[in-house]
Amino acid sequence: MSFFISDAMADGGAAAQGGGFEALLPLIVLFIVFYFLLIRPQQKKVKDHKKLVEALSKGSEVVTYGGLAGKIRDMDENFVDLEIANNVIVKVERQNVSRELPKGTLKGTAE
Repeated sequence: MSFFISDAMADGGAAAQGGGFEALLPLIVLFIVFYFLLIRPQQKKVKDHKKLVEALSKGSEVVTYGGLAGKIRDMDENFVDLEIANNVIVKVERQNVSRELPKGTLKGTAE
């Protein structure tokens, strides 16, 4: 019946057991790796996007997460009016602006 009892436990518990810190060390190292590879870069990205959204102004050329590109014609606290072609204006939530384009990128549109 020795296959029910492991050999380490069969000798009366004389085998050395690891301490609590040694068991937690791999988890701590794993958390540190996740922090520097996943959490910290994501926090930086969110901070940069928030700064971009706050800095939007009329006349800025932007691209949304949906792929629409145009000039901002009007804006309020939550929405921007984006002119994507002559006399074609869509209302987009400010948080959906993904990036700002350099001036003159959208030549021939929304003058």
